[in-house]
Amino acid sequence: MADKVTIVAHSGDMDKLYSALIIANGALSMGAEASICGTFGGLERLKKGGLEKGPLSKMHMLGLGKWMIRRRMRKQNVASLERMIQDFKELGGKILACDMTMDIMGISAEDLRQDLIEEYCSVGTYWMEARGSGVTLFI
Repeated sequence: MADKVTIVAHSGDMDKLYSALIIANGALSMGAEASICGTFGGLERLKKGGLEKGPLSKMHMLGLGKWMIRRRMRKQNVASLERMIQDFKELGGKILACDMTMDIMGISAEDLRQDLIEEYCSVGTYWMEARGSGVTLFI
């Protein structure tokens, strides 16, 4: 198998995006290739101003849970999602945006952060990425 990871970012939850970016950045830092395909909630986070807006997947508690987690993350010097996604791009990671999901959700290319998106694609592009990967994840 190839030294590559392909991740479907289906969830827009903050903790799940962190997981996707931690895994992808780890792979890139060890010399592997990495791509993230944004769809549904993950695509929502790729909107301008949308990266930090996702709730926690559990224990959101009307926003209090997210506030508590962020506070603990700052104490531990955990990088922000913005920093992590910038690192991902700088390390050579690719972000793909699912155009079918864009159509379904009424999201235009102008709504998304052009500085992040490598390609607008369909399932065929994802399939070509995934079939060349040693690791594929659905987060």
